[in-house]
Amino acid sequence: MPLKKTHKRKKSSRMHGRKMGTHGWGSRKQHRSSGNKGGKGMSGTGKRADHKKTLITKLYGNKYFGKQGITSKKTARDKRNRINLRDIESNPEKYGKKTAKGWEINLEEYKILGEGMVKNKLIIRANDSSKSARKKVEEKGGEIILSQKKTEKKEGKKE
Repeated sequence: MPLKKTHKRKKSSRMHGRKMGTHGWGSRKQHRSSGNKGGKGMSGTGKRADHKKTLITKLYGNKYFGKQGITSKKTARDKRNRINLRDIESNPEKYGKKTAKGWEINLEEYKILGEGMVKNKLIIRANDSSKSARKKVEEKGGEIILSQKKTEKKEGKKE
């Protein structure tokens, strides 16, 4: 007598009743977290959710992914405008123009710092400068002209 082949029914076929519409997951929204696609809105939109990237870029713009704005306390605190002589010397035409006297550079909002070598004669208008920057510029025959506000404050302190 041949052996009878046993056939196990699938679980889904046994879950057809009125209360079995969720297949054992209770409420219909259960077993769906933000990682699973499904539902409305932005659920399932991780970094690698390519199927919703077009939706994200259209609705929320390109700033949805990654870090934007101030990312540390240090950068938030430091609001001073400073520039090194190295940066000015590497690209002087960006900051000023060449005249018969030398390079005339207008950086009235900046403090000039002395890092770097000076090769050209520079005439810089600035808010403030370090001693080393003044020394390096004056050695090449240039000068740093400070704004009137800064010179008035310095004169007031000396008295």
